[in-house]
Amino acid sequence: MKWPILILLCATAMWGDSAPRLFYSKSFPGSTPAFMQVTLERDGKGEYKEAPDDELPLKFKLAEDEANVVFTLADKLDHFKNPLESGLKVAFMGKKTFRWENGDVKSEQQFNYSENVDAQQLLDWFEKIAESAQLRMILESSAKYDRLGVDKALRQIWSAMDRKRLVALDQFLPTLDRIANNESYMHTARAKAAELGETIRKGAPAAAQ
Repeated sequence: MKWPILILLCATAMWGDSAPRLFYSKSFPGSTPAFMQVTLERDGKGEYKEAPDDELPLKFKLAEDEANVVFTLADKLDHFKNPLESGLKVAFMGKKTFRWENGDVKSEQQFNYSENVDAQQLLDWFEKIAESAQLRMILESSAKYDRLGVDKALRQIWSAMDRKRLVALDQFLPTLDRIANNESYMHTARAKAAELGETIRKGAPAAAQ
């Protein structure tokens, strides 16, 4: 009589910690960047790379509502079990890959252009994740190596936030605070960083809203 319980306990140990993961990549030679990929866990933790073998990916964490939107779209697409490519004769816009991983279960689709509305929305979310990561990289690089370029980087972030193209806004706070509190940066950059950080903390309009 104890065998069913033992089997259940073993199954829980083996699969209890399994959680779904989403993968997105785009290969577009000649563009900048020519390759990018995003992996996203169900709890919102993610990584952004611009090379498959990048050993130092940029890490971020989506807000709960943002992660819910992304994974709901993947659910609507039946976890990429069905083709997404439109088949229309359109310009090449990069080879995109959506992949769903849940333990040993994996399913993926590749496409250039899709007419599926849910696929278009999911693609836009991954593009926003990538844009946010790229702007964060620009800000961090400017703060470290090009202090005169910090003001331009901050203006780019403001613009993207106004257009609701930024996600995981908290990821910008450490660098913004460092700039705002360091007198070696120009006063205008320090003031702008402080204002941007305050706006994020007060709850800037998120892309999911």
